[in-house]
Amino acid sequence: MSVRLEVADGVALVTLHRPGRHNAIDLETAGGLRSTWRELRSDDGVRAVVLTGAGDRAFCTGLDRSAEVPQPSSPYSIDDPLLTVGPKSCDLWKPVVAAVNGMACGGAFYLLGESEFLIAAETATFFDPHTTYGMVSAYEAIGMAQRMPFGEVARMSLMGTAERLSAARAYEIGLVSEVVPARELPAAALRAASVLASYPTEAVQGTVRAVWSAREAARAQALAGAPHLIALGNLPPERQAALFTDRSRDFRTR
Repeated sequence: MSVRLEVADGVALVTLHRPGRHNAIDLETAGGLRSTWRELRSDDGVRAVVLTGAGDRAFCTGLDRSAEVPQPSSPYSIDDPLLTVGPKSCDLWKPVVAAVNGMACGGAFYLLGESEFLIAAETATFFDPHTTYGMVSAYEAIGMAQRMPFGEVARMSLMGTAERLSAARAYEIGLVSEVVPARELPAAALRAASVLASYPTEAVQGTVRAVWSAREAARAQALAGAPHLIALGNLPPERQAALFTDRSRDFRTR
């Protein structure tokens, strides 16, 4: 199973389990995430969620490049399998704590952008590779623009693979709410989720909805334009693949 679910004491632990692929999301994993969120939505025994990745190298590196996603011929339509992998897109309003272990990049922001708050291992890093490979960062940048200062999300989205944001810097700018040693990450995330699960779930879910409503109008308006920007700005797949093949592996972490 590429998505593993464990439940104990009102807390669900959802783990992306493709460590050999840096927990990248293929079509099976995307389907597994959708079905998991829907299952948790109707499970009254679950009152809070921790989302993490298997292993210590990566939380998630976005869409698996080996995944084949057929596209319609119309320039007005784009099929994005990641649009519905997040909890909010599946109408789950129980609080989600993201435990970020290792790399989080690109399509990982669909998941992080729909979590209530992030706890990161000291070794975690964040970056957005889209521009390096001739792709528009639209959904990812919009999601992060709700969580990061404008200059920071602009820099991360535009600098591509040349830079990575350290956990310490992510904490400084408010993207991450807590940084812990890697070995303490699971316990820290489960501890926070356990507190949330101990409160009346109606009040907690209502608060989640209230917090999200404060930014939902701007987010919805921005997302409406994303498909058009992607259709206009993305290079053809073969040119993207060539850039990926010739990529530099040098980067700085700030």
